[in-house]
Amino acid sequence: MISNTTASYGRVARFFHWSIALLVLADIALGLIGKFTTRSGDTVAFLQLLYSTHKTIGVTVLALAVLRVIWAISQPRPVPLHPERRLETFAADTAHGVLYAAIFVLPLSGWVIHSAEAGFAAIWWPFPQSLPFVPKSERLAGAAANIHWIAGILLAAMVAAHIGGAVKHALIDRDGTLARMWNGRAAGNAAAHPGKGASFLATIGIWTFAIGGALIVFAPTHNEDSASQLPAQQTEGWVVQDGNLAITITQMGAEVTGSIANWQADIEYDEKTGKGTVKTVLDTTSLLLGPVTDQAKGPEFFDVAAYDTAVFQGDIVQIDGPRHRASGFLTLVEQSVPVTLDFDLEVTEGTAKVSGGTALDRRDFGMGTAYPDESSVGFSVEVRIDLVANRAG
Repeated sequence: MISNTTASYGRVARFFHWSIALLVLADIALGLIGKFTTRSGDTVAFLQLLYSTHKTIGVTVLALAVLRVIWAISQPRPVPLHPERRLETFAADTAHGVLYAAIFVLPLSGWVIHSAEAGFAAIWWPFPQSLPFVPKSERLAGAAANIHWIAGILLAAMVAAHIGGAVKHALIDRDGTLARMWNGRAAGNAAAHPGKGASFLATIGIWTFAIGGALIVFAPTHNEDSASQLPAQQTEGWVVQDGNLAITITQMGAEVTGSIANWQADIEYDEKTGKGTVKTVLDTTSLLLGPVTDQAKGPEFFDVAAYDTAVFQGDIVQIDGPRHRASGFLTLVEQSVPVTLDFDLEVTEGTAKVSGGTALDRRDFGMGTAYPDESSVGFSVEVRIDLVANRAG
């Protein structure tokens, strides 16, 4: 039988149930494997394959969930076998509601993460890489990641409860609850049709609490739109009021842009001579680099556990008009490398605006030795600086 009855599930409903169940369990396993796999040059290809599979399965689940809901709306739902057990029926209906919502929330939040950041691993055809109206935003990706994590925990708990309930019905109650979904066997009294208002409200309450906690309790503490999170330090020259220090790398052929949130610059500059000095201290533990943040902070790259700061110190000279150059040394992971940074400087009524950048080579700092070519991680690291400073005093 293709369609449902009030006493049994049809072939279509059973197909949606079991296909989504198997895909969800596979995706949970892939997510856990990826979570506990060490990020290194030896594992990057494996992780790319794993996460591409994970994301594609997730989007497939979302597509099946849409079709499942459309089908469910058009079909009668088999009634509970024990409507007199009101608490048990309420719990089962609530678990079903939470599970239905989870197969939307979990893949959709994962897709938002992938759309909002430069994806480490592509979603396979025929699904698109991005969702409409989802901008590239580290803050949005972080919020979606929190929802994805909470939703994953909630899904795992509901799956365990759902399986436990099915086992109870099969081994203890020995009724036809599991058989109705397994082989479509009819069971139950069609006249027994309890209301579902309470379980519907409970489902909404659970998801409101879960998503609210994800967005508020576990909200990111950084502000991606601000630059230096360290207090502005007054020097004899200029005081930085606002700015952004962005870095861009190439990962698996795709550009990934992030930032160092906490940094501090001491600047002295004479407008008459066009000369000055700069010393910038960067808190490398505040590095944010989308999906590869943890890997970038690890021992193969910035090694923030051992080296939590980097320092650039150099001299400023005017080249031509607003064009200036800062030449000095960048000390990072105990390696001091000569660096030249070209930038435009405009000073108006005691306020200076700086915009410029430079390109570094990770190999100069001994970074990523496990990645000897650019197939996984590019050699070049683009640095972009934009800041506003006021004349001290």
